[in-house]
Amino acid sequence: TVVLHCTDLPDLATARTYGERVLYDSGTGNSGHYYIDRDGRIEEYVPPGRVAHHTRGWNGRSVGIELVNTGRFPHWLDSRHQAMDEPYTGAQIAALVALLQWLRGELPALAHLAGHEDLDRDEVEASDDPAVKVRRKRDPGPLFPWDAVLATVGLPRLA
Repeated sequence: TVVLHCTDLPDLATARTYGERVLYDSGTGNSGHYYIDRDGRIEEYVPPGRVAHHTRGWNGRSVGIELVNTGRFPHWLDSRHQAMDEPYTGAQIAALVALLQWLRGELPALAHLAGHEDLDRDEVEASDDPAVKVRRKRDPGPLFPWDAVLATVGLPRLA
């Protein structure tokens, strides 16, 4: 399974700084295998044959792709700031499709595509009001072009 994420951070440099803090014995932090910047540049952080820590319960059996996008930054869990209104760029989506097509060739067992929001549906207390619950993860979010990506790469969405 490939799991799609948004970085929920303002830029690639901040995402890499956050994601590359080593937190696990595997030598990685909370990061996917690949980052795709707004201009379509792809950067590999963790080779696909190694475990990256990007989705609870799925790390050992998935590849994580982080799309640079502000998401809910900087108020991730504030109930008043749950909109995710930054669209993904055409260059990002074209690079994502190319990467997914390449991964299909490299990983013959690749069978599904999922969003982080599909696999982590937990709700947590809102940071502004503990009586209100918000989704812990909402990425890649409502502006991600699922139909176009799925039609192009030929993988079903695991939702």
